[in-house]
Amino acid sequence: MTPSPVFEHTDARLGAFTLRTLDPAADAGLLHGWVTHPKASYWMMQGANEAEVAAEYRGIHEHPHHDAFIGLHEGRPAFLAERYDPSRVELEGLYPARPGDVGMHFLCAPTDTPVHGFTLAVITVVMEFCFADPHVRRVVVEPDVRNAAVHALNAAVGFEIVERIAKPEKDAYLSVCTRERFEAARTTLAARAVQGVTR
Repeated sequence: MTPSPVFEHTDARLGAFTLRTLDPAADAGLLHGWVTHPKASYWMMQGANEAEVAAEYRGIHEHPHHDAFIGLHEGRPAFLAERYDPSRVELEGLYPARPGDVGMHFLCAPTDTPVHGFTLAVITVVMEFCFADPHVRRVVVEPDVRNAAVHALNAAVGFEIVERIAKPEKDAYLSVCTRERFEAARTTLAARAVQGVTR
């Protein structure tokens, strides 16, 4: 039985994206291939076996303040997304939390045939998903300071770096994106897409 989608979004250029709840047992093999791939080095699970990946996501599945989702593009699994309460997970005690904060992670599946603009579309979908909850005012993230690619993506959807923080596993740039900044960034991205089509 195919799990029901929890969120759906259509990208004007790339088509249909959906999110479904991750099944730690059924999705373990798929996830193992993604999180241990060399391109997923910042996920910090390079040496994990399938059982360890299943256990990690079973813990997330059972956690009251952390969720994980499989993202699909045109019906095929294409990315992983996580949503969490940053005042209780990842950033507890490391930043001044506000009501309406939500944290997120995302990881695109490895591919031999990359599609231009796909990763930007994925982070946009994940942000749309986070802000679909009317109680969410800000998305808060903590990417590794060395991850230049994700810093550029974060900036493109409206994130601002607040400060450098030390976490047990990495040095990170605490970054936030308000609903208003995301909406402004989304408008800019849409305008650029139209210009790209009409040029």
